[in-house]
Amino acid sequence: MFDKILIANRGEIALRILRACREMGIKTVAVHSEADRDLKHVRLADESVCIGPARSGESYLNIPAIISAAEVTDAEAIHPGYGFLSENADFAERVESSGFVFIGPRADTIRLMGDKVSAKDAMLKAGVPCVPGSGGALGDDAEANLELARKIGYPVIIKAAGGGGGRGMRVVHSDGALINAISLTRSEAASAFNNPVVYMEKYLEKPRHVEFQVIADEHGNAISLGERDCSMQRRHQKVIEEAPAPGITDEERQRIGERCAEACRTIGYRGAGTFEFLYEDGEFFFIEMNTRVQVEHPVTEMVTGLDIVREQIMVAAGHPLSISQEEVQIRGHSIECRINAEDPATFMPSPGTITQYHAPGGPGVRVDTHIYNGYKVPPYYDSMIGKLVTFGATRDIAIARMRGALSEIVVEGIKTNIPLHRDLLADVSFQNGGTDIHYLEKKLKL
Repeated sequence: MFDKILIANRGEIALRILRACREMGIKTVAVHSEADRDLKHVRLADESVCIGPARSGESYLNIPAIISAAEVTDAEAIHPGYGFLSENADFAERVESSGFVFIGPRADTIRLMGDKVSAKDAMLKAGVPCVPGSGGALGDDAEANLELARKIGYPVIIKAAGGGGGRGMRVVHSDGALINAISLTRSEAASAFNNPVVYMEKYLEKPRHVEFQVIADEHGNAISLGERDCSMQRRHQKVIEEAPAPGITDEERQRIGERCAEACRTIGYRGAGTFEFLYEDGEFFFIEMNTRVQVEHPVTEMVTGLDIVREQIMVAAGHPLSISQEEVQIRGHSIECRINAEDPATFMPSPGTITQYHAPGGPGVRVDTHIYNGYKVPPYYDSMIGKLVTFGATRDIAIARMRGALSEIVVEGIKTNIPLHRDLLADVSFQNGGTDIHYLEKKLKL
């Protein structure tokens, strides 16, 4: 096992990784920007290194600075968390070539799954169901593209192969708008992702977002840990997640989960990952794979009892998975609300000093956060300041506990989206389960 791990991230996920390391008896190195010297995990780590100014491009995205920090602290491995450099193949490659272990997939796997065209091709070969589409990059032949769109059937969506987070995509409803949409998306993709490749897919009108958590080791073992429903979204950003997904049968869970695990074995995947699907009318359609730990991993941990971050570290150290597929059991229900420092009406970020913080408690309540009384939320990074998670024997109990937790939690001095979560947990459609990915935006009239 590793003696020392460098945590190349910030906020709640950095603290989550530190706690897993502590349980395993592993020393930790916290790297931080000048704005983050008072983060909780920085104070708790065995060592800390400032890697640059507040701007993430000069600190958390500064590969040479992170590698240098690992060298001067004699760390053995680097955990990237999520966001920042977690899915950057060049970073993973640089970490390994510098003599450290990257706690995640190999660089070539990240590249394969990071390009949505090559990822979809790999999934089709592995038998994972995909959205009907171009089956590859779109060419420059306008008539051929029009014919393809008619064959798929409008509406279609044009997507950037290197896109993500809701960027680099455009919905088209007719022949008249198609060619211009392809051209615009191509230009945006080249500018935003340095990759002009775009592809076409059928646009599903009322899908749900259902994703499968997987983990694989270097010994040919890969397992599925069941699915999560992440359909409550605003502008492609998840707001509430839950596991298991309402209405998914055991047969569907086993069938799709095994296909995802088999795909991991086929591509030689190592570490934790997530297969994201659109689900409509009883059918699953693969859209992308996230080659890292997800923000919403706690709900899967709650219903499986498996520590995903610990498993990531064990796998990276060369150990086989601690659990077989036959031993994976989904018990109860778990819900996660992302708590953001933002105005609940306008969604504008709300940085500032937290003057009062009180965490909720009680049976089945988990809070993953780095905030504390007096903590200053900086304006430079993502607005998420924590995750409120509940667990219950049934979905109704998990919802009831979440409503109770949301009534107890206190965060003063800044604005947060807690009022939005209280409203959503009281929403009849959410309580019934199975809302589609457009539901929240319609509710908010965006």
